[in-house]
Amino acid sequence: MIGPLRIGRTQIRWLSGGIFELDGGAMFGVVPKVLWSRKYASEDNYIRLLASPLLVETPEALVVVETGIGNKLSDKQKSIFRVVEEWALPESLASFGFNPSDVTHVILTHCDFDHAGGVVMNDGNGDACLTFPEAQHFVQEMEWQDASRPNRRSAHTYWAQNFEGLVPGNNLVLVNGEYEVCPGVRVSRTGGHTRGHQVVHVESEGQSAVHMADLLPTHIHFNPLWLMAYDNFPLEAMEQKEMIEKNGIERRSWFTFYHDPILRACRYDVEGHVTERYPG
Repeated sequence: MIGPLRIGRTQIRWLSGGIFELDGGAMFGVVPKVLWSRKYASEDNYIRLLASPLLVETPEALVVVETGIGNKLSDKQKSIFRVVEEWALPESLASFGFNPSDVTHVILTHCDFDHAGGVVMNDGNGDACLTFPEAQHFVQEMEWQDASRPNRRSAHTYWAQNFEGLVPGNNLVLVNGEYEVCPGVRVSRTGGHTRGHQVVHVESEGQSAVHMADLLPTHIHFNPLWLMAYDNFPLEAMEQKEMIEKNGIERRSWFTFYHDPILRACRYDVEGHVTERYPG
């Protein structure tokens, strides 16, 4: 088993949230296939993507960032999204010696089904229940407003079944802008991908990692102009991406990935070349 990525006294591991495939053109937007296909293998124009939640273990808390695709997809949905590996988040959590009730905080960078699908799980008896019953869940208020009242476009990715049992003021904390989730872990709203998209910052003993979520879905997307067709506000996404990457490189931060099938995390130089990688 690969050891954790260590950020000072904090450890980051990755959980099994499912593997699926999406159209490469959608994942790279206006970037010509002749360019992105040099870096990302493609079969019949589809590319393989992970949905790997981060398990962040700090001295004070056990945090899950993102929740995978969940186990509630219909056979038709599995076919549409070309699911090649099922969600196994509780099992992978157990492999690290934890169970879902140990998790104290859950952070959703946004509410798309592939990030929020594991908030609520099928318990195997046909009933739905919160996957992390003891955890506080953190979402930007703007994102929650949009997920609660999806428009014609977002209705295809914001699914009410993924949020049953979350109650603002109880187990759901709605934040605005920058917010400290627990010591050493904070979030900040970026917009760009969705209106309320947020990123996660992990800091300990002078070391840091930044989880840019769908602003940087894979290490190949480093170029600020390499945006997804799924980005609802592309100019905002480009500006935020450029700013966060610059700051992270200056601080020698690790950049962590949710969708990348090759790397879990890496460090970059100012030209976007990978200088350190995890796993190495």
